[in-house]
Formats: sequence, C-alpha cells, structure tokens
Amino acid sequence: MKWVELKMGELGVLSNPNYKITALLDHLAMITVQTDARGIFDCKPLGNFVMNPQNGLTIKPFRKAHANRDSDQELVKLTEYLLAIAELDDISTLDHSKWKYYAEDGSKRRRHA
Repeated sequence: MKWVELKMGELGVLSNPNYKITALLDHLAMITVQTDARGIFDCKPLGNFVMNPQNGLTIKPFRKAHANRDSDQELVKLTEYLLAIAELDDISTLDHSKWKYYAEDGSKRRRHA
C-alpha cells in the first residue's frame, strides 16, 4: 500500500485539488468470488460491485488516449447519467446496462424521477 501512496504522491495526484481521491487500494484488497458463470476468480478492489452488480456501472476503459482524446465522450455521458439519477434514494432497480442511452435522451432521464 505504501508503494501506491508513494507513486500517487510523486505524480502529484494526492496534492492536486483537481483530483478528489477518497481512497487508495492495492492488490491486498482483492476478494475471491465464486460464480456459476465464471467459476472462482480474484476480484479487484470492487468487491461491492461484484456482490451488488445492480448498484454499479461498467465504464469502458480509456485506451489509445493519444488518438481518442478529442472524440472520447465516455465521461461526459457518465456525468449526465449520474446527474440524472443523483436524487434517487434507491438505484438498484435501474437497468444500468443502458446508462449511455439514458444520458443521450433527456426524455429518458425522466424515467428515473
């Protein structure tokens, strides 16, 4: 864990006000999960997501940043979706697999209210 904290400090992430870091985790936070579909696997520090998938969003990795930087809209769409559902008391009944589509159409956002 000290290595993660050291590297984040060297990169200036921990002291930069533009980053809102709430926690740092390393591989020791992994949990082992067994499912019928996937068998036994070690889950990264997302145990709550694995155990409660209805309360989490799957976000596409940001790859080829040098080529996609100007056209990538993943975080923009994510922001719109999160703002649309922010006032809800319980998000477990939502179909998060379609979150990009809810964010694109303002009328669909009203379904969450």
